[in-house]
Amino acid sequence: MKILAAFLVVSSMLAGCVVAEPPRHGEYRGEARGDRDRDGIPNRADRDRDGDGVRNTQDRYPDNPRRY
Repeated sequence: MKILAAFLVVSSMLAGCVVAEPPRHGEYRGEARGDRDRDGIPNRADRDRDGDGVRNTQDRYPDNPRRY
C-alpha cells in the first residue's frame, strides 16, 4: 500500500512535466526538420517537397500541399 501511495505521489508530480520547443526557422504545421511532407527526404533534395503529387518544377506553389 505504501508503494502504491508513493507511486501516485510521484506520478502526480510528473504529470505536468511537458517539454515544448518553439518551432525552428522554416518549420510550421508539424514540419519536422526540413521535411515538409514527412516522407523522409529533406526538402532540399525532395522533388515534391509538399507531398501533393506534383513535382516542384511543375508546381506553382511547391510549399503548399493544397495548391498546385
